[in-house]
Amino acid sequence: MKRFKIATGEYYHILNRGFEKMEIFRDSQDIGRFALSMGEFNSIEPIGSIFENSFRKAKLGPPRSKQELVEFVCFCLNPNHFHFLVRQAVDDGLKKFMQKLGGGYTKYFNLKYRRSGYLFQGPYKLVHVNSNEYLLHLSVYINLNFKVHKLGPRRSKSSWEEYLAENRGKGFCRKNIVLDQFKNAKEYKDFAEYSLESIIARKDMEKYLIE
Repeated sequence: MKRFKIATGEYYHILNRGFEKMEIFRDSQDIGRFALSMGEFNSIEPIGSIFENSFRKAKLGPPRSKQELVEFVCFCLNPNHFHFLVRQAVDDGLKKFMQKLGGGYTKYFNLKYRRSGYLFQGPYKLVHVNSNEYLLHLSVYINLNFKVHKLGPRRSKSSWEEYLAENRGKGFCRKNIVLDQFKNAKEYKDFAEYSLESIIARKDMEKYLIE
């Protein structure tokens, strides 16, 4: 991770991949578990494990509200890597969230596949999103990353469908920072598809979005 101060209220691009580029999502169950973890571990309150937290919810019911560590703008989960665009919601929230997410999913993965040791390549890569232009094009790169890598729907999961939904308020991500800049979902879709052509055609553009 780059050594710079991570500020609350600012937006960041997070990227990590499997150790030696190994697949970290081998089937739909793995993708589902990681997606669940993205929500469950995104809380300032400790939850223990997801398994423990499921019993707590069954007994006490889900909390009326929870304070999140980060706010997701968009995400993609590919077989051997993932991308997030997030806003840090509380001080040190991004660091705490990534520690809980990485640790929790590694335990699940190692238990399921009877392995031990590191799952991820190393510390996650972090880039500060320092302009609105960067934020908009990055949202395209992440939402449509399965097209960048020519992956089918069974091999990946992203927030793209959320962005196309008519009801902007529903879904996992906080999309308004992007979608409020467009008249409707179709206008964003047109922008995204045009922008993606430029990203794919220009390798330096893709490099700019991830470095």
